[in-house]
Amino acid sequence: MSHLSILPTVLRDLAALASSLEALGLRPERGGVVPGFAAEAQPVALRVQLEGGHTIGWQHQADGRLALVADLQRLSTVLPLQRLLRDLTRCYAARTALDQLAAEPALAGAEVVLCP
Repeated sequence: MSHLSILPTVLRDLAALASSLEALGLRPERGGVVPGFAAEAQPVALRVQLEGGHTIGWQHQADGRLALVADLQRLSTVLPLQRLLRDLTRCYAARTALDQLAAEPALAGAEVVLCP
């Protein structure tokens, strides 16, 4: 029997997470729930439906970080979740770093294109 897992991450910026998911060709939706086994469900701030109808999401934690919510057992049988999370983490890190740099007055007007 599978169940929902809630895994802490280092991600904090929901908007950067959403744009990173979009850059990877996914369609994030604000709010909703991630369904689990039977009637189990977890509310999330952001969710995305993956191939095969599986949903993953992120919910806010008390410390300001976002936690990944997913049925990892089911997901591991249908898609390379590690690759998705690796690509997402890389894109998110690059986007947030560039956002911080763009806030620097010395870089005003600079344009950098990143992620696919």
